[in-house]
Amino acid sequence: MNMTFWKTFWASLLASVVSGIIVVVIFFVILGAMISGFGDMFESKKIKVEDNTVLHMTLDGMVGDYTYANFDPATFQMVKQFGLNDILEGLEIAKSDDKVKGIFLDCYGVNAGMATIKEVRDALVDFQSSGKFIVAYNENYSKTGYYLASAADEVYTFPSGMIEFLGLGAELMFLKGTLEKLDVEMQVIRGSNNKFKSAVEPLLYEQMSEANREQTMKYMNALWSEMTQAVSKSRGKTESELNQMADSVWVRNGEDAVAYGLVDASVYYDSVYQRLATLSETEEGEEVALLSFQKYALKKCKEERKLNLLEKKNIAVVFAEGEIVDGIGTPNQIGGESLSAELRKVRKDDDIKAVVLRVNSPGGSALASDVIWREVDLISKAGKPVIVSMGDYAASGGYYISCAADRIFAQPNTLTGSIGVFGIIPYTGEMFKNKLGITFDRVQTNEHSVMSMNKKLTEVEYKIIQEGVDDIYDDFLARVAGGRGMTKADVDSIGQGRVWAGADALNIGLVDELGGLNDAIAYAANAAGIADESIQISYLPKPKNEELFELLETIEENDMQTSMPTSAIEGQLLEIYGFARTISDRNTYQARLPYLLWVK
Repeated sequence: MNMTFWKTFWASLLASVVSGIIVVVIFFVILGAMISGFGDMFESKKIKVEDNTVLHMTLDGMVGDYTYANFDPATFQMVKQFGLNDILEGLEIAKSDDKVKGIFLDCYGVNAGMATIKEVRDALVDFQSSGKFIVAYNENYSKTGYYLASAADEVYTFPSGMIEFLGLGAELMFLKGTLEKLDVEMQVIRGSNNKFKSAVEPLLYEQMSEANREQTMKYMNALWSEMTQAVSKSRGKTESELNQMADSVWVRNGEDAVAYGLVDASVYYDSVYQRLATLSETEEGEEVALLSFQKYALKKCKEERKLNLLEKKNIAVVFAEGEIVDGIGTPNQIGGESLSAELRKVRKDDDIKAVVLRVNSPGGSALASDVIWREVDLISKAGKPVIVSMGDYAASGGYYISCAADRIFAQPNTLTGSIGVFGIIPYTGEMFKNKLGITFDRVQTNEHSVMSMNKKLTEVEYKIIQEGVDDIYDDFLARVAGGRGMTKADVDSIGQGRVWAGADALNIGLVDELGGLNDAIAYAANAAGIADESIQISYLPKPKNEELFELLETIEENDMQTSMPTSAIEGQLLEIYGFARTISDRNTYQARLPYLLWVK
């Protein structure tokens, strides 16, 4: 009988391995065929910038700090992100390109944080200073889509379309009830006075604590104020009028939007197309020379960088985007080991005279944050100016890696601060026993040899971890105090895990100046004594798979999907999974933002 079992076992195992190999081979054969099959199409669509070109800006995919594309094995989908650096550089090139007449801004919404959208919006306003036009049109506008579109010279919408202009809000998900049903106890240890460190609240409560509600309302109001100020300036409405529109829900369709001055007219696409033809001076009977802005920007940026290939780079722009993790990390994470390696290279490169660290992170591993902080500190001590440019988030661990910089730039709607630490050890012993009938036993040579998720912490063990968390928080305070010229007590008074909007962070000394990536680069050049015309930028890490990004853009133009659509329920389930994955990191101590704020 045993022999039969083992024969069956090994046969099944072999079959599973072979089947797995076959699936992988089939996938890569299909992928290769896709790339090969679209190769000719990709080649045939090489960009030609004609006279009177209108750049068609959609920004309908993910927008982050840098451009990349890769295959995500977790979702079995292709993932791509268009980089802010390419957007800003592309707009700067288009501003002086005689063949470009204007921009057709066609965005329902933008899949990016508020600070990133502000940088794009500011760049569009700067583009208008060249005398070229921007026309915005969409059938519907989300909050982010309208915030961006309101910068245009002319804003149009569909007659029966919608504009979401209702103010900002955030809905948090709490998992306490689910965990209780599963008999899972989350053993949470926060810094002793970190009452604002609310990343762990979904595990402990059924609603927001008063401290979390207070901080969330404060920075939400700051973000909304930034949005209404921008719209007010562009559309000639007072902030009071805009708030009254939002409170009263006066704008419900395109006609309402026209009546209250949020758009210029509610028309069909063919009317907008004719307006583009007129503005671009397209001859009657000819098609408007519409060209994808994404393709234009990537091509032009690549050409510019090739022209400067032999020039020695004197400013390094180092991207730190995503969750902070130990080790190498993935393309959308900040690996403590990998980012530190990039910073060491920059420090040892004699040609690099200044560094701009672009931080766009909600935090993560406290250990990895400290490893990165050390490299930033060493660059500054080596005499090279280190300037931080904060993106949508530079909070908790994201602020930790920023605080050693010589100067910090943030947008008014950047979320930063969150100076605090927590640790989580789930206790799953009761779940295994009550739900699955699994029990555990153990032997140990010493009293605390076995500390696992299947054994509750003793009072002594809990105290040990609490002391560890408090020690890391104290180190955090010391790092910030040293970098910002403050006392630890001063930092603690604005710390305790509290999140601040960039405008408020400026007032309390956590940042030095309001501005974007280009402002930080200009400041770095000036600090290093580099003239504007002599600036040569090295973007690090080196961009990967830009060609794949361009290919995916071409595929999508031909109505082919690179990812599966996600329903609202699927999106919420993915959010639960993502939250559980990030907070259950194998690293005990974390410095992390409570949640990511995405305004649609």
